[in-house]
Amino acid sequence: MHLRFKNTLFSILMAVMPLFAYCQEVLWANKVLGYSSEYRPSQIGHAYRSKQILGVPNKLPDFGDSPCAWSPADADGRNEEWIKVGFDKAIPLKQIVIAENFNPGAIVRVYTYDAAGKEYLVSETPAAQQTVKGRMLHIFPKQNIQANAVKIVLQPGKVSGFNQIDAIGISPDMAPVEAKINFVASQLKAQKENMGKAINSVGQEVAPIISPDGKTLYFTRNDFEGNIGSPAHQDVWYSTLNDKGEWTDAVNIGPPINNGGENAMTSISADGKTVYLINEYGADGNMYFGFSRAFKTKSGWSVPRPWKITNFLKTAKYFEISVSPFENVLIMAVQGNDTEGGKDLYISFLQKDNTWSEPRNLGSVINSADNESTPFLALDNKTLYFSSSGHAGYGQGDLFLTRRLDDTWLNWSTPENLGPAVNSPLWDAFINIPATGDYAYFSASDKVVGQEDIFRIRMTPEIKPDPVAVVSGTVLEAETNKPVKSDITADIKNTSASFAKASFDPETGEYRLILPLKEIYRITASGEGFFPVSEDMDLSAETGFRSIRKNIYLQPIKAGQQIRLSNAMFSQSSAEVTPSSFAELDKIAETMKAHPSMEILLEGHTDNQGEVQKNIKLSSDRVEQVKKYLLSKGIDGQRIQTKAWGPTRPIANNLTEQSRQKNRRVEFTILKI
Repeated sequence: MHLRFKNTLFSILMAVMPLFAYCQEVLWANKVLGYSSEYRPSQIGHAYRSKQILGVPNKLPDFGDSPCAWSPADADGRNEEWIKVGFDKAIPLKQIVIAENFNPGAIVRVYTYDAAGKEYLVSETPAAQQTVKGRMLHIFPKQNIQANAVKIVLQPGKVSGFNQIDAIGISPDMAPVEAKINFVASQLKAQKENMGKAINSVGQEVAPIISPDGKTLYFTRNDFEGNIGSPAHQDVWYSTLNDKGEWTDAVNIGPPINNGGENAMTSISADGKTVYLINEYGADGNMYFGFSRAFKTKSGWSVPRPWKITNFLKTAKYFEISVSPFENVLIMAVQGNDTEGGKDLYISFLQKDNTWSEPRNLGSVINSADNESTPFLALDNKTLYFSSSGHAGYGQGDLFLTRRLDDTWLNWSTPENLGPAVNSPLWDAFINIPATGDYAYFSASDKVVGQEDIFRIRMTPEIKPDPVAVVSGTVLEAETNKPVKSDITADIKNTSASFAKASFDPETGEYRLILPLKEIYRITASGEGFFPVSEDMDLSAETGFRSIRKNIYLQPIKAGQQIRLSNAMFSQSSAEVTPSSFAELDKIAETMKAHPSMEILLEGHTDNQGEVQKNIKLSSDRVEQVKKYLLSKGIDGQRIQTKAWGPTRPIANNLTEQSRQKNRRVEFTILKI
């Protein structure tokens, strides 16, 4: 995890270009048709190569050196250099726009071409050193041309330094085309606020990690006398929110997470009981390149344990990792053999052997020839925030968001800049957002106490992740109300797909699940010696953040114990078991297999609507269907007895549909263990 990032790119105050209120047609070059040379400072990536001229401007309206621009091989060569680009279609040409992001003025001739390949010279001017460091060059041809290609010719020796071209566009419109930043739909209205002296110091504070409940802020501190070992090494610190809504003075998290090496937290689990860390903690006390996690115990944090990532790049120097809130996906920033330029964002998936798959590049929609770094995957498991120097912004590194478009995890929306309330001409990175989505915490270099500081800003709906529900509570034995150590899972009910998991340990606090809205979930708790219990949680109609307190009660597996199954196991007036109930019946089968001598009694009940005999017949059919399902799972029929009661044993009045639903039920009693 590179927490000492200092951008070495040429820095200059940018000129903010106006945005237009109307839709202007502009075609940006989408193919390179030829070039004289290209600058290749490294064999890894595609920095400064001819392909960097394609698409929208990546640097402008900011100016300066950018690996996302094409540059001839020789900074001050005597020979002419050229590049020819093509466009998606031919248009009636009124304007050519050339984004000269660094050392403009070397362009001496501009040609355009029609669909038949006929060449037209549309501009010829002498090369000249400019007083500005970058500009948008506009050319308005006088000829009537249906153009689909442009060629520019440069004299690099006439303008000192590398001459870089960010993009080439054509338009049928005379209004001057200007580079613009792809902002989020609605700008943040609030002002960012420095987190103050309780958290920020004369050293460097970066990488804020806010706990899902928003009450503990972890961060990495550099160049500070209070660090373990050497002030020059990174340590993890934390601050808590007190009852007055104030952040307490930060405290060093101490051993075993901090030692004499480079220590930094990179993510936290949805229940707040697991933290993820850079580097591997060797038994010899040394630190090694890799990825680790530590678990909350009654006495503090455990010794961090390595978590293997297949074919992770041992040659890489710096990386950052964001762990999915459901611990099934890693998104990391690292420079690999297939990166576009500096660090790129990659994805890795959790495997059946509890290791991570080989990282896969997220592709060119997100990644550029410059650095993409500090990813944060929000608790909706969909919205990804990251810092980039390779998408149009304000300066050395801006914060962006993109949203996952499908379940492949490889298709993402075009990154959107979070805007000037967050981003400055300096370096902005490491955003992190709690479950409420009310504030975003991030690192910035502008208006700081010392080096980089931690800031926060109040969010707007357009920039927030999709809302979630935080479900928390304890798991108790139904008869005694004593806490039960247990595992909790949440499945999407209509697909039975496993979605989230948590654990409850009386020694380390409550369980916590983070569930995106717009779904119906089945929450299941299981503990050794207890029958698993499942309950539905309908979040399909919710629209905003919810905090739900839910205690779960488990019944011990013993003779005489009666357990009620889900009321939604059958459709009204039907004996057919709904597919969404198969998972609950599977738990009965699994329990009976684990206890080979167990025998049960299945009892069916209905409400009082309709004829009594028909209801008795319906309740009989229902228990027989449940028995039939258990037989299909390999349970001996002699271990299952059935009884149909119809409407004769209600547990609620039958005055309302809600109370009648409670009476439409199947129960089973353990007759023998």
